Amino acid sequence: MDAASAPGAGGSGGRMSPPVPRIVIVGAGAIGAFYGAILQRAGARVEVVLRSHVDIVRARGFSIDSPMGDLSYRPAAVHHIADAATPGADVVICCVKVLPEVDRAALIAPWLGPQSAIALIENGLDIEPPVAAALPGHPLVSALAFVAVSRRAPGEIEHQAYGRLTLGAWPSGVSAEARDLAAWFEAGGIDVKCSASIVRERWAKSLWNTPFNPISVLADGADTVTLLETPGGETLARAAMTEVMAVAAADGHPLPADAVDRNIEATRRMPAYRNSMALDYRAGRALEVDAILGNVVARAEALGVAVPRLHTLRTLIAMREREAAARG
Repeated sequence: MDAASAPGAGGSGGRMSPPVPRIVIVGAGAIGAFYGAILQRAGARVEVVLRSHVDIVRARGFSIDSPMGDLSYRPAAVHHIADAATPGADVVICCVKVLPEVDRAALIAPWLGPQSAIALIENGLDIEPPVAAALPGHPLVSALAFVAVSRRAPGEIEHQAYGRLTLGAWPSGVSAEARDLAAWFEAGGIDVKCSASIVRERWAKSLWNTPFNPISVLADGADTVTLLETPGGETLARAAMTEVMAVAAADGHPLPADAVDRNIEATRRMPAYRNSMALDYRAGRALEVDAILGNVVARAEALGVAVPRLHTLRTLIAMREREAAARG
């Protein structure tokens, strides 16, 4: 792709999009590495910031098997999280897990310049405010990934299916930065939906994630077939999803009346699938419980919406985490 035909080459809005943007991805695990491949495929300069396996990725780059073809690539630069940062990225994309002990703003800040935009490709509800409050003055794009991708080994990624992104300006609207970033992802070969109501989009994704992720952990990392085929499993999932629907409506973001049915039907059409929290649980990694479940329960309490099943799931997960911590 030449500079003249590159997405955003003409710029839009108050901030000019450069012909070849410098994009820094903070947290290049499976998600970050995959979307980095898409952006580099489109012609962007992609740098990654890693916490581990830096030497391997510097030496070999990322190997990515995908239905889209061989997406393997060498980032333009590979940084360790402790390295001195080079500020001035056009866009800093954060793909780290949303955990209470991780200061995402502190990870993003060193790479910013006065005109830098920030994008969050992360799961959960109410994940934007801490970053927006800590880094005012930078346009914030919030994005949701619909992708089946996992890390097989250091530097080795398997992309099984999907890849679509939904993104928009936070808290609402479709900014020039959102449109430019969407164009680069589309040029790399994936579908992108720009939404003027990204908070509603997060509620829509939470309808599935908030019940299924914690239920899978409590079922020892069970896959979707096990969750729905076990007697009582679909009933539990539906009841929890109905509670998410009620909180979303009370928050001003009502979802379609048939949303639960459509999500269950879509899940039944999928092959057996372990969600990201189930995979993290089985690997002994930290879980995004607060972002995916706890924040929904907290919003329900603030709005006076009863969510007994979601509250029970949160309590049981907390018990499991406490036991795991006690065992060391």
